[in-house]
Amino acid sequence: MHGEYKVPGGKLVVADVEVVDGLLRGPRISGDFFLEPDEALEAINAALEGLPAKLDAKAIGERVEAGLPKGTAMLGITAEAVGIAVRRALVRASDWRDHGWHLIHEPAQEPVLHMALDQVLAEEVGAGRRPPTLRVWEWASPAVVIGSFQSLRNEVDAAAAERYGVTVVRRISGGGAMFIEPGNTITYSLYAPDTLVAGMSFAESYAFLDDWVLGALGELGIRAWYQPLNDITSDHGKIAGAAQKRLSSGVVLHHVTMAYDIDAEKMLRVLRIGREKISDRGIASAVKRVDPLRRQTGLPRERVIDRMIEHFRGRYGLARDRVTEDELRLAGKYVTDKFGTPEWTARVP
Repeated sequence: MHGEYKVPGGKLVVADVEVVDGLLRGPRISGDFFLEPDEALEAINAALEGLPAKLDAKAIGERVEAGLPKGTAMLGITAEAVGIAVRRALVRASDWRDHGWHLIHEPAQEPVLHMALDQVLAEEVGAGRRPPTLRVWEWASPAVVIGSFQSLRNEVDAAAAERYGVTVVRRISGGGAMFIEPGNTITYSLYAPDTLVAGMSFAESYAFLDDWVLGALGELGIRAWYQPLNDITSDHGKIAGAAQKRLSSGVVLHHVTMAYDIDAEKMLRVLRIGREKISDRGIASAVKRVDPLRRQTGLPRERVIDRMIEHFRGRYGLARDRVTEDELRLAGKYVTDKFGTPEWTARVP
């Protein structure tokens, strides 16, 4: 069995292993990582030999860590990464390059339709009617998108939202509220088979699914990393937040909103992020915590998006696509029956 794991911000770890009577046999770890001394690789393989195949990645990593020679230096690799690679081999996880990725990047749509499209496209990938897909969103109007389990009244000042013409919608994934203004954010979704993240914990899958974004940001001159659980940040502040939803059909919906620019004063008046922050000092603090891509790159938003898409295509391949008429029709039904209803938006009052 063969498994691969690209360490976010690090190197590729490859595991080849057999299972005999429920135990690991003949494990071989390889990759483009750095490891000193040379004997450490033999020690890793020896630590894996004979381990129960039912162990999770963390437990495997702990056995590897315990078996390393004193003073071992690991660069681009960790003991837990070895555990993840082994687990991915054992569960026959897929790799990015095993899938024919499609791209959807269409004209601006209303917030409530975006919520419905996320569910529809995830369901279509899960049913095998659509290949794994990257969708880049364009927003037709301002919005606050709250997480599936957030309280509407606790998160949003309804009067302020109405005053600023901000639509409030609820997505199917958990996580926190996002303040959206057209032209000020970059939002994308990944719809992928859950085999892509097999062998990983939920926390590990967040960083894994956005490793390509860190690479794209690096090409733009931004040193970015994942801040657990679900933030992408840089030396200057937070850049993006991610959320996930796993569907029973075997698909992962992973979506991210990145701050290209920000109107912090308006955001803090619409979102209830502690009323004590509605002051000049609080606004300045919010701007410091969230550092937009516009300032860090100096590039137009469209160019940043183009560079991200080019990076994804270079890594994994990407064919141009569109939302089909059937998908759009079903999304419209979901808007009417679910996402556009007060019952859904205020399901947690």
